[in-house]
Amino acid sequence: MSPGDGAVAAPQEHVATFPELFDRIAGNIAQVIQGKNEVIELVVLCLVAEGHLLLEDVPGVGKTSLAKALAASIDGEFGRMQFTPDLLPSDVVGVSVFDRGTSRFEFRPGPVFANVVLADEINRASPKTQSALLESMAERQVTVDGQTHLLAPPFLVIATQNPIEHEGTYPLPESQLDRFLMRVSMGYPSRDDELAILSAHAEDDVLDSIRPVVTAADVHAMANAVKGVHVAPALATYLVDLAVATRRHPAIALGMSPRATLNLQRVTRARAAAAGRTYVTPDDVKALVTPVIGHRILVTPEAQLGGVTSADALADVLRSVPIPTSAPA
Repeated sequence: MSPGDGAVAAPQEHVATFPELFDRIAGNIAQVIQGKNEVIELVVLCLVAEGHLLLEDVPGVGKTSLAKALAASIDGEFGRMQFTPDLLPSDVVGVSVFDRGTSRFEFRPGPVFANVVLADEINRASPKTQSALLESMAERQVTVDGQTHLLAPPFLVIATQNPIEHEGTYPLPESQLDRFLMRVSMGYPSRDDELAILSAHAEDDVLDSIRPVVTAADVHAMANAVKGVHVAPALATYLVDLAVATRRHPAIALGMSPRATLNLQRVTRARAAAAGRTYVTPDDVKALVTPVIGHRILVTPEAQLGGVTSADALADVLRSVPIPTSAPA
């Protein structure tokens, strides 16, 4: 029967938009992590911008639960590594083992072969083991015994470290800090949020009830959509001017690298897409400068003695660089 003969067309299935998918993931995680909507938003931005996250905070504020909730929300595999001084690189990436039955070496993948990888207390492992993550974070692959193994997307490393504990730790070098798209602090919950946590976790673990709200294909499509968000020439100039200002600032010993500028542009695109926009605004840049750039710059010793922090220096840079006022073009 033709449409003209009175046939009723089947209703078309609704295709979720980028903001809808983004809100699904964030809302699902919020069931586990109460009162940390801003942190959750940054974590999901990091995921769709194809970056990696450094969570710097004291123990017990929900860092592991956050990583598990994210993996469950995207129907992804979760891998955890507890970094200790005796951890070996092979414990991270995997090892080739000789199989007597086949008389061949068989590769046994390590916990890095997952969609969401938690590197817990990363600064407790030796620099050699820390560097085992570098190739996987930068190139999304690992090489063992000359053989390269690709990591399936989506792939996000969430590394944690305790900022107030220094005994028995190996501080991350600047080259490795630069591999992290963002550094975020969870912080203690408010009084009301902590009461909500007590209520939510009184009987059952909320994590057990978390179900996927998107697929890996959805996340991959979101990451591709981010790349299509427009950055006007004036905004690109603004990003470069910020980078140059950090390199010339008297209180900053080490400014933004070109990788940092690229990463800032990438995550501002993700924030614009999450807001339903096809273009980046200066507000996107200002909102993300501290989490994206704060861990990449070094304040001079003299400025540190004066109480100046990287956040203070960045705030001064933002004030000094003129904001573009032209409309997106």
